[in-house]
Amino acid sequence: MKPISRTVRIAVTHTFGDADHPIHPAGYEIVDRNEIAEVLAAWPPAEPHDDFECMCHGDGRVSLYEAGGERIRSVDPTGPLRPLFDSRDPVGLPSRHRARWVAAAPEGLREYAGAWARGEEPRPPRGVSLSTVFSWLGAVREHPGDAARLLATLAPQRLLAPAPADELAWGVRETDRAGLEGAVRFFASEEFTTRHPKRRRVPDTARDLLLRHARSHRPADLPVLERRLLRAPEDRIRRS
Repeated sequence: MKPISRTVRIAVTHTFGDADHPIHPAGYEIVDRNEIAEVLAAWPPAEPHDDFECMCHGDGRVSLYEAGGERIRSVDPTGPLRPLFDSRDPVGLPSRHRARWVAAAPEGLREYAGAWARGEEPRPPRGVSLSTVFSWLGAVREHPGDAARLLATLAPQRLLAPAPADELAWGVRETDRAGLEGAVRFFASEEFTTRHPKRRRVPDTARDLLLRHARSHRPADLPVLERRLLRAPEDRIRRS
């Protein structure tokens, strides 16, 4: 059996039922070297004759993987491992992932993000442009598998979903490249496409920006955007 020191990725599946954070993924990954080292330090020792008996490498909820993608070993998080994976423990790895996400939030959104991270009902922030929210949503691609990944999608979408289409379109015009990434994700999502058809009309300027970015960077979303982004009769959006 390969030594656990060869671990470069840890996959976590399933969690702890009623004690879970209210917005916690069913599975997530750990790739930070320091966090991996902490898990390995608490990893239970192998049973006697483990090389002979454990042909399946275990079948627990925490699995270690080497660089080639082969699973090294799996266990259920008990003993010293359990606090590390408890989604509610303030020193656990999920809490740390959420804290990193909060710290990386744009200025003006950190208090809002902090409420989400604590599992509270957040108050909508004031004075934050939709272009900034698009950028925040687009940044989720930087850590697509960690324990904060659901928060990183749901929190920005909660702010974008009620906005009128003309305000969303102006946000597309003002945002940066990361924001276009977030905007394409949002406009291709159910949060936008289930709205009433008359509210899905987007002026050509914003529509072209979205389609151009999707064509270059998110081709899988292009058919959805082309089909569901309705054209506005005229590009009449003016900055108030």
